[in-house]
Amino acid sequence: MKLIETIRNIWKIEDLKSRILTTIGFILIYRLGSFVVIPGIDPNQLANLEAQTSSGVLGLLNMFSGGAFSNASIFALGIMPYISASIVVQLLGIAIPYFQRLQREGESGRRRINQITRYLTVVILLFQAPGYIANLHAQLPETAFASSGWSFTVTSTIILTAGSMFVMWLGERITDKGIGNGISLIIMIGIIARLPFAIIAEFVSRLEEGGGLVMLLIELVVLFFVFAGTILLVQGTRRVPVQYAKRIVGNKQYGGVRQYIPLKVNAAGVMPIIFAQAIMFIPITIAGFSESETATGFAATFANYTGFWYNFTFAVLIILFTYFYTAITVNPQQMAEDMKRNGGFIPGVKPGKKTMEFLDSVMSKITLPGSIFLAIVAILPAFAMIAGVDQSFAHFYGGTSLLILVGVVLDTLQQIESHLLMRHYDGLMKSGRIKGRTGGGASMY
Repeated sequence: MKLIETIRNIWKIEDLKSRILTTIGFILIYRLGSFVVIPGIDPNQLANLEAQTSSGVLGLLNMFSGGAFSNASIFALGIMPYISASIVVQLLGIAIPYFQRLQREGESGRRRINQITRYLTVVILLFQAPGYIANLHAQLPETAFASSGWSFTVTSTIILTAGSMFVMWLGERITDKGIGNGISLIIMIGIIARLPFAIIAEFVSRLEEGGGLVMLLIELVVLFFVFAGTILLVQGTRRVPVQYAKRIVGNKQYGGVRQYIPLKVNAAGVMPIIFAQAIMFIPITIAGFSESETATGFAATFANYTGFWYNFTFAVLIILFTYFYTAITVNPQQMAEDMKRNGGFIPGVKPGKKTMEFLDSVMSKITLPGSIFLAIVAILPAFAMIAGVDQSFAHFYGGTSLLILVGVVLDTLQQIESHLLMRHYDGLMKSGRIKGRTGGGASMY
């Protein structure tokens, strides 16, 4: 079988094998850490916390942390504070000249931006950790705590902050030493870890309603088609033709052929979803992780996962972040300059400024429907819950979880395939190369 042969080829490549084993090792460390309870808390008295995270926005936050939130784990705050810090820093790159200058400085500027992002992550954690601890005191009985008072709050804040920073470090090590994007992989692993529990919860719910196994199978079939449609969204491209002029060097003639720039319908990938979701967690942080019944006003409105204003705001943020992230990842001016430098041009369009304007216009036109469809897929879980699907299982009907799974899996497989093709082995797909969501918008082939 081709799959078995491909696995053998992967095992023959020492560097690729080492990267995959390193990635698995770091992921195992992360999963083990999500079950390590904060010192001073009785793990046998977490029933109320688990009940609180079974629904609402806190349920989604618990899914992103792979259950660490409901386990009162040292990794309870997960990777989302780092994502929030990254959003702030990237937004500052638009408004503040200092950050714009760092972005143009290449590798040294990138290191400085990463350092600022880490510092900002610590600041965010120092605000979120006391809120999480306050929520623990509100949800758990006093007998669950070995001690109380400011000493427990201070030590637990330090532990939670160090735990999230360690998770961030694991993600960076996976990116450098392993395979795939480490931060995205950590989020994906947390989502996958909750899938068996979600299927069991939905099956139990269907048994209670009398639907049983048949209804669960129907839902899984529907989920498969949603998954397939999401793959098409992530991989969709529009090919812009580029004609290269003939060049004669010595007795050989080069060029004179038509190539294409694959402009992606969703060049931003899943990052708009992750960014928007991180923003939607802010009201819960402000409310001190209060229950939806006790939260009032603004926080209560945006804690209602199936509410109109929550989903409307979420969809608008996704559309805005899609344009924002596309503008960062796809540079029409650079693409136009590269074509002009290599003697290429778009038929019917003048090289230079006109080419840049044409590419920018095409990107704007294809990004709009892509961003709208991305937003629709993102809010599908709310409609699934309204239709009676258990919330933990409804998250996999679209939205953040499914898009992250699709995007991260495709990116990881693309990296593995690159290693195979570079060493003259067949790729993972017989029909052609896997199209990930990175690098496609600015390359020519």
